Amino acid sequence: MKKIILLAIMLIGLTFGAQAQDISKNALGLRLAINDDNASEVSYQRGLSDINRMELDLGWGSDAFKLSGIYQWVWNIDSNLNWYAGGGGGFGSWNNPDKTNGTFIFATGDVGIEYNFDIPLQLSLDIRPGLGVLGDYKYTNNNLSNIALGIRYRF
Repeated sequence: MKKIILLAIMLIGLTFGAQAQDISKNALGLRLAINDDNASEVSYQRGLSDINRMELDLGWGSDAFKLSGIYQWVWNIDSNLNWYAGGGGGFGSWNNPDKTNGTFIFATGDVGIEYNFDIPLQLSLDIRPGLGVLGDYKYTNNNLSNIALGIRYRF
C-alpha cells in the first residue's frame, strides 16, 4: 500500500513538473538588431529560477560597443512558446573617424516572445527601448532602442 501511495505521489509530481517553464540553465547565441549601430550582439542567458533569468549582451557596431544586463521574468504561453519582460541597464563607448569619442550609461527595458525547439535551439523576437542616463552619447536616445531577432543554443 505504501508503494502505491508513493507511486501516486510521484506521478502527480511528474505531471505538475511537466507543466513548469522551459527556462534553460544557460543559452548562448546572437541577437541581431534592425538599427545600424550596435546591430550585432553576443547574447548569454542564465536561468535563475523557474520564472526568472539574467541576460547579458555585448553589442558592437561600426564605431561603438555596449554591454547590457537585463533581469527578465518569463511566462509560458503554450508548450514551448514563452513571452518575457524585464529591465536593466548598461554602459558603452563610441569613437568616430573624426576623432570624437565618448562613453555613456543607459537604462533599458525588454519585452519579447521566444520559442524553444525540442532540440537545444531558441528563437526570439523582442523590442528593447533604451534611454541614455549619463555620459556623452553621440546619437539620439532612439538609437539605444531596437527590435531584434535572437538565436541561441540552450544548454
